[in-house]
Amino acid sequence: MPPEHHEGPGARELPVPMAWMYAEYLADELLRTGDLMEPATLEYRAGRDALALTIFLLDGAVAGALPAARVDELRLLTAYGTQWRRWVCERLRSPVRGCTDADLALARAAWRWLEETELLAADLEAIGPLPWEPVEGTGQDAEDAVQVWTPAWQLGLPLGHLAVHLY
Repeated sequence: MPPEHHEGPGARELPVPMAWMYAEYLADELLRTGDLMEPATLEYRAGRDALALTIFLLDGAVAGALPAARVDELRLLTAYGTQWRRWVCERLRSPVRGCTDADLALARAAWRWLEETELLAADLEAIGPLPWEPVEGTGQDAEDAVQVWTPAWQLGLPLGHLAVHLY
């Protein structure tokens, strides 16, 4: 149902962020298909937002299923060592083709969350020592282990890349 009164440019257009919502849907499908992370976790949200932002900034979400060329682009953009952060910042400054102001507002909000939220990085040594490594003492030192906090995008991007790779 259209609003009763809407003034300004695009008065006939509903401010529905369809391009962003579709990019978020595609990202969610990729992550769920990969079955890499429980959907209720912050890490999952970070992966979904990083993927959605990447899909959205590739000139808006594509209609239908992801074509093979787009999947290859996603793999390249989300690969380790790419300049993904700089690419996102540059793209968010320029208008994205086929999106509304509402789309861009949600994309910028997702980026702010990814940039400002810090998540505890996984401690791969917490799994336990490898069978061929000597077991070190457990005590206060083990409890005082260094915890590394990192921006959410640094955990979400590799998760998104893996989901795209498994697609």
